Amino acid sequence: MERKIEIKGISPLEFFGVNNAKLKQIRTYFPKLKIIARGNIISIKGDEEVMEQFESKFDLLVRHFNKFNLLTDRNIEEIIKEDGIKLLDNKKAFNVIVHGNHGSKITAKTINQHRMVDLIESNDMVFAVGPAGTGKTYTAVALAVRALKAKEVKRIILTRPAVESGEHLGFLPGDLKEKLDPYLMPLYDALRDMIPPEKLADMIEYGIVEIAPLAFMRGRTLDKAFVILDEAQNTTTMQMKMFLTRMGKSAKFVVTGDMSQVDLPRQQKSGLMFAIEKLQKLEGIGIIKMGSIDVMRNVLVNKIINAFETEEN
Repeated sequence: MERKIEIKGISPLEFFGVNNAKLKQIRTYFPKLKIIARGNIISIKGDEEVMEQFESKFDLLVRHFNKFNLLTDRNIEEIIKEDGIKLLDNKKAFNVIVHGNHGSKITAKTINQHRMVDLIESNDMVFAVGPAGTGKTYTAVALAVRALKAKEVKRIILTRPAVESGEHLGFLPGDLKEKLDPYLMPLYDALRDMIPPEKLADMIEYGIVEIAPLAFMRGRTLDKAFVILDEAQNTTTMQMKMFLTRMGKSAKFVVTGDMSQVDLPRQQKSGLMFAIEKLQKLEGIGIIKMGSIDVMRNVLVNKIINAFETEEN
């Protein structure tokens, strides 16, 4: 008897290790099977009952890698020799939002980041405002990736208004996507920390992860999705209304922005400020305001923010 198993969206090198070292370890637990890996296709030959046992354990190994972006020798031993399902359920480390690439733990690091996590978990729409470096976008993206992995949503949609802040979009080289990608780069950067590059490329290709300018949201209904509007201080009130009314029945919306970095013309009011003023008392909407104390970048960044705030006041 022979069966074939395909592993999708995972780099075989990362999963099986250099020179298939991890595959060799897996083979030791199934000596009666012939197990061959060619790219992302695994061929197994042997007794029907043993192959079923292998498939069950191999599925748990794949699930573990998808969840933690890591598969160690110890993980393999635990999952194959012990109750793999129980181990997967018990490895929810306290404060860990999601496991990033190579098993790195992405956590809420400040009190306000913890509050942001709680608000997003308990509300369908959350506004998070504060200066650069406070983890607004990063925390939101981490929660989106977690929701996708847990199958709470079917896709992640990340968007930004393409507002020029002194630079001229028309003079950038390339087609429309190449012109807009620099504006969306912080969103790509966050995703690359949490999803292996090969898998992320597949997700973008198949529309599971969508990164697009705000104008591309017009006329759509965003359902069964975790949607993040970043740099929302640069939306007009009409753009903000357009975006918020795209919300489907089974969607989670997170809006982030920094009111000290508005690039709109002086006479135009920020849609983010308008929305917070008008919607802050509505049930189902959460608002979190972060400050310099939440900045997780170089210690100088905190001092710079305080100096600018003092000058502005």
